[in-house]
Amino acid sequence: MYDLTGFQRDLLYVIAGLEEPHGLAIKDELEDYYEKEIHHGRLYPNLDTLVEKGLVEKSQRDRRTNEYTTTRRGTREIEARVEWEAEYIDHGE
Repeated sequence: MYDLTGFQRDLLYVIAGLEEPHGLAIKDELEDYYEKEIHHGRLYPNLDTLVEKGLVEKSQRDRRTNEYTTTRRGTREIEARVEWEAEYIDHGE
């Protein structure tokens, strides 16, 4: 996960958290979070990078829509990242 950009990491988290993660749903979630439009030219190449790294699987929902799901490796990477962040965030509690 250390080699992902912040945007790619956010994509991975959103995919893991959505019930039916397809391109437009992912885009909508990120636009809400970033409070600005996410262009297709930014979204889809970054999704493809996550697929190439083995963190996300891409499948075809119908002729026009791709669906994305985290792989076991992707889930493990998220869990490891959460644990690492907790070392620094929860240290005062």
